[in-house]
Parts: sequence; structure tokens; C-alpha cells
Amino acid sequence: MAHRIVVKVGTSTLTYDTGKLNLKRIDRMAMILSDLRNRGKEIILVSSGAIGVAVGKLGLSKKPEDTKGKQAAAAVGQCELMYLYDKMFSEYNNTVAQILLTKDDIDIPRRKRNTQNTINALLDMGIIPVVNENDTVAVDEIEIGDNDTLSAHVAELVDADLLVLFSDIDGLFSADPRKNRDARLLPIVYDIDSVRQSAGDAGTSMGTGGMVTKLDAAQIASEAGIHMIIANGADMDIMYDILEAKEIRGTLFVSKNFRNID
Repeated sequence: MAHRIVVKVGTSTLTYDTGKLNLKRIDRMAMILSDLRNRGKEIILVSSGAIGVAVGKLGLSKKPEDTKGKQAAAAVGQCELMYLYDKMFSEYNNTVAQILLTKDDIDIPRRKRNTQNTINALLDMGIIPVVNENDTVAVDEIEIGDNDTLSAHVAELVDADLLVLFSDIDGLFSADPRKNRDARLLPIVYDIDSVRQSAGDAGTSMGTGGMVTKLDAAQIASEAGIHMIIANGADMDIMYDILEAKEIRGTLFVSKNFRNID
């Protein structure tokens, strides 16, 4: 029944370990999200990857470590990323629009209303907004790695029905599966605080988030009455199974509004 859906993709989903873009995966994502838009769904894409893309484009051996270097890389990467999104979504007869946010755009009431009005207008026009933090002027995300949390704030901002986080891991495990072979996937979570000990750090050299930020996002979404799902971005066709209410390999964080419903 989800109609307005926020989809977040991380750097690890968009790029190879080399930092170069995974064009096949990005094209598949553009096709699937365009197909869902054609069905009448409202899609908002929250995309990481600007700095990671710039690393590959500029031939750097690793991400810059200083803030000004990260901001410069973000400026280069945003151009490359949006050029690619515009090209690929256009091939499926869908239009994208870039929205770059800072914390003030969410926290200050007047700017928050303006942001909501813009996103709603784009959705009314059948356009897919592509949202990222404005890394060229804001330092919070590029220092901390918080696009997971940003996606939850965006979902709350637009009163979304569902938030889907695509990562390089299948979902939340009982322990770190990279270190513990006995770790088991948790298919559904009602109490986020009870599973925080399972959270780990970022899994790839290009990514900046980790399970901790995903649990923070789940907390924000749940409190806002929004379901959240973590799934592996290697298989974005799982979006069809999610929206057809089929069992998937992933983790569903149940909205607080549904916790007491049998």
C-alpha cells in the first residue's frame, strides 16, 4: 500500500571498490525506479556517492581526508552523478531534479516549508527528486557520514509511507557477519534499542555510514510512523518483492504505529 517511497542508495551500491561507477547497477536502479514511477508511485531518491564518484573521476587513490578536500571532491562528484542520473532516467522517460540540503533546511521552519513545497511540487509534476546533503557548504555529513539519517529526515519531511535503505549488506544481523559466522539475519525489528549492540562500522573503503547510522535512521522513521527496510543494493529487483508484500532477505523496522497491532 506504500505510495510515497524514499529510496536511499549508498556509495558502496553505486561504485566498485576502485571508486569507479557501477554503471550496470545504476542503470538497473534507474529502470526499476522509473517503472515504479510509471505505476503511479511517488519516488524520492536519496543518493550518496558524490565524493566516491569524484575519487574515481579524478584518479585519486583514496578519499580526501581534510574537509576542504572532501568538499572539493563533492563539487566534482555531484556534477558527474547528476549527469549520469539525468541520462539514465531520461532513457526510461523519467525526469530527475537535484535537491541539495543542509541541516538548516530541515530545522528552520520557513526553510523546511520551502523544501517541502518544492519536493511536493516536483512529485506533482511526476519528477523524481534526487536528494543529497550539500557537501560543498555543509560539513556534518562528510565528517560523520550521515546520509542514512538524512534519508529518514527526508522521509519524515515528505510524509513518506516507506523508507528503503540499500546497502552492501543484507540487513541487520545478530552480530557482525564479517566477523561472526554464526550471525543471523534479523527479518523484523520492533524495538530498535534492543538491537543496537549488533551495529557495526562502515563496511567499505568508499562508504562512510554503518549500521549505527541505519539504526538512527530507523528510529527517526519509526517515530514518524514510517516503516523502514534495509536490503542489499546488489539486487534492486527486490523493490518489486517489497511492494508486493513478499518475504525478502532484509530487515523490516516496524513503525511505532503498528507495534501494538496483532
